Amino acid sequence: MIRSMFTAISSLNLHQKYLDVVSNNLANANTNGYKSSRVLFQDQFAQMLAPGAAPSATQGGVNPTQIGLGVGMGYVSPDFTQGTLQSTGRNLDLAVQGDGFFVYGQDAGRRYSREGSMGLDAEGFLVNAATGMRTQGWLADATGAIDTNGTVDDIQIDTSKSLAKATENVFMGGNLSANTDGAGTVNVTMGVYDSLGDLQQAAVRFTRGGVAGAPTNVWTWQVMDTSVTPPVAGTGTGTVTFDANGQVSLTTPPTVGTAATIPGSAGSTTPIPVTLDFTKMTQLTATTSATVTSQDGLAAGTVTDVYISPNDGAVSLVYSNGLSEQVGQVALARFANSSGLMQSEGTTFIAGLNSGDAQIGAASSGGRGAIASGHLEASNVDMAQEFTNMILAQRGFQASSRVITTSDEILQELVNLKR
Repeated sequence: MIRSMFTAISSLNLHQKYLDVVSNNLANANTNGYKSSRVLFQDQFAQMLAPGAAPSATQGGVNPTQIGLGVGMGYVSPDFTQGTLQSTGRNLDLAVQGDGFFVYGQDAGRRYSREGSMGLDAEGFLVNAATGMRTQGWLADATGAIDTNGTVDDIQIDTSKSLAKATENVFMGGNLSANTDGAGTVNVTMGVYDSLGDLQQAAVRFTRGGVAGAPTNVWTWQVMDTSVTPPVAGTGTGTVTFDANGQVSLTTPPTVGTAATIPGSAGSTTPIPVTLDFTKMTQLTATTSATVTSQDGLAAGTVTDVYISPNDGAVSLVYSNGLSEQVGQVALARFANSSGLMQSEGTTFIAGLNSGDAQIGAASSGGRGAIASGHLEASNVDMAQEFTNMILAQRGFQASSRVITTSDEILQELVNLKR
């Protein structure tokens, strides 16, 4: 009787722990990035009453006789199955589609988590919005390149920057009238941006080949410096040849005698090299309408947004002039045995003795999974299963309680035998 009571007590203790785990899972059913835990039971050692016997020539074998002495906890293990990705519409909300973990740094050491609600703190660090732990990854070097094989560090972003783009290409369009006489000229004003985002004015002078009364289909272009009056020839010259249909000749494409450069502003130390594109121009009898159709330079712009790309987690600054600049990349970690991680605060984990070292690298590589921006991973708690587990824990506890009650009644009967 005493044996049965101790066995039942071990069951009571275990089912109470089982209910503790179920309770914690249900409490975190709406915790983003939470991974539910599961409990595995195992039989404890058994008392040997008879070892049994092997068969002999004249007699069969006898099986051993053993009585189990209760139940024990095998282990409590987190379940790292993928949770549902919930769209938030906020670009700094990140989720991992796969086996990876976000890497967070703090004074007590690195933490790893599936919860990726990010934000920027007052110093420009990319942090977990709930805990303030700094998100780790790689920063771009002076050339904008990112070495994902390098050491990861906290990602700090300078949102006070401005960025301009110097003009590289100027596209000409419109018509140079076929009625223009030989040696006649057409001036087209253009604006280009230097490396400081300052708009510089210049012009292109088209001069028709031939002489008065005998024009040709070849036009000479010349960059004109309009900073002085009257304008003088600048740097850049060449020719444009039209075919019989008034289109730019394919057999004799535009030529460049001297590459075009435009002087920059006083703060810009070098001229602006530009490529002039004349392929969309025509020579028809219509009125002259030659103009600059577009150019690819931009004035200085300020940071308007921080954007994290899906899949690879590249961190970019978006400027008011439409430019974007990649400044960093979010890292992911992977473990050989994720179940060996130890739970820490705020749905984070730390490396355990049996988890293996963190294999940190870029998203979408090495089995780390991809980053889904604008999403958060929901808890993977299956509430229907947890309610079932709760009933199982309750029934197991009740059955063990009944065993104790029955054993106590039998002991009481034994005590009363002497009376």
